[in-house]
Order: sequence, then structure tokens, then C-alpha cells
Amino acid sequence: MHTIYATKTISVTELKRNLSTVLSQAGDDPVAVLNHNRPEAYLLSAAHYERLLERLEDLEDAKLAQERAAGPFVEVNIDEL
Repeated sequence: MHTIYATKTISVTELKRNLSTVLSQAGDDPVAVLNHNRPEAYLLSAAHYERLLERLEDLEDAKLAQERAAGPFVEVNIDEL
């Protein structure tokens, strides 16, 4: 059994036949594209994909900040900058 990470699904065949309709009906929700009743791909709106990328960048930045939290630190005088 394959987990499907979307509330909307469509077959590959149906997607080929009605791409523009599927895109308009999906809105901002992800759509699981099924091939023989198994998830083959996920269709995301551009806005949704961009939010995912931003979230990944935020998580990477948070991880880097956590890794660097213990130092080493360099003492700097603000007046010398």
C-alpha cells in the first residue's frame, strides 16, 4: 500500500485529457497523479511550490544557526567596522 500525500487524486490518463481543467480545479491544493493506482507524481501550483522552497530554505537556515550557536565567535568592535 502506498501513502498518498494529497486529498485530490487523478490518473495519468485523465491528467493528459484534461490538464487545464485539473489545474483550475486544483487551485492551490496538491494533486496526486496516479499510475495503476499508485502515486507517480504530485502536481503543485507554482505558488505552493514556491512556498515549499521558502520553507526548506528557512529550515536549512535554522539548522545552520543551531549548528553555529556554540561558536566559535569573533569579538568585534562596532566602532571599528
